[in-house]
Amino acid sequence: MKSFTYERATDPAQAVALLARDPAARFLGGGTNLVDLMKLGVETPGHLVDIARLPLDRVEVTDDGGLLIGATVRNSDLAADPAVRTRFPVLSQALLAGASGQLRNTATTGGNLLQRTRCTYFQDVTKACNKREPGTGCPAREGVHRDLAVLGHSEACVATHPSDMAVALAALDADVLLLGPDGGRTVPLTDFHRLPGDHPEKDTVIRPGELVTGVRVPRTAAGLPSAYRKARDRASYAFALASAAVVLDVRDGVVGDVRLAFGGLAHKPWRATTAEATLRGEPATPESFRHAVEAELAAARPLRDNGFKVPMARNLAVRLLTELADPAATATDHTDPRRGDR
Repeated sequence: MKSFTYERATDPAQAVALLARDPAARFLGGGTNLVDLMKLGVETPGHLVDIARLPLDRVEVTDDGGLLIGATVRNSDLAADPAVRTRFPVLSQALLAGASGQLRNTATTGGNLLQRTRCTYFQDVTKACNKREPGTGCPAREGVHRDLAVLGHSEACVATHPSDMAVALAALDADVLLLGPDGGRTVPLTDFHRLPGDHPEKDTVIRPGELVTGVRVPRTAAGLPSAYRKARDRASYAFALASAAVVLDVRDGVVGDVRLAFGGLAHKPWRATTAEATLRGEPATPESFRHAVEAELAAARPLRDNGFKVPMARNLAVRLLTELADPAATATDHTDPRRGDR
């Protein structure tokens, strides 16, 4: 690991000022992703600004019934928060599906949003990678890409975003709160992460020197049936091959409102706006759910070895929607979502 200097910030404004002095510096929260990348030589900051002790470690219910989540709230604390568990269960379930208990005790909300891809070419400095070194190529397209993107990728990059939490927040219409040298601003989470295009090295729309200070979740989904489901190679401590986060409002057997987001399929959490528009006002039946999800996934462009992700994502979403619409109807359905023949 390259040597570096270290400094601890005492408040958000000071943290931003410290980074402004050295644009090559990095903020350090839980360090569960950044430190790993430093050990691999992927990240080589000369200076770290420790933000782990900033007063951004609270989960608050806002006056309008939403949530304000501080950037340094630990993943385990957020998952266990009573307001999250009872009012926004999709978020708690997504957090508990991610990583191990030890990592959840360390990882922060802000760091989770900013974690980088687990593409093996990105993590191996001996290999070409447009995300790590723009212009060097994307060997994953013809190489090992089983775990990588089927939606929204480009010739320059087929990496996927690894966060489970961000997928749930996308379905909850959350906003990311930022503080930078020019003051604060708010970015919808669905716009915070970028698709790769010709610049896969830019994971997010965050500006130089900006600090994630928190996440705001509106009350619109509070108390509605919601859930997160993840398919992976093993039962724990594995990134999603495909995942789905759903918020569903059914009235008299008809879909009043729905929010659906996919993980493991794209460079960012994929908000399924086509499926949502197709479903609103339709009967809350497995047939309607399947039709809407297939309309969304028609945009998929799988590569040689990851086409299985499309039926996997479809099955996950359809089953999750069906369970939320009528839990009793699926109580005895043990279909494995990894199968693509259903």
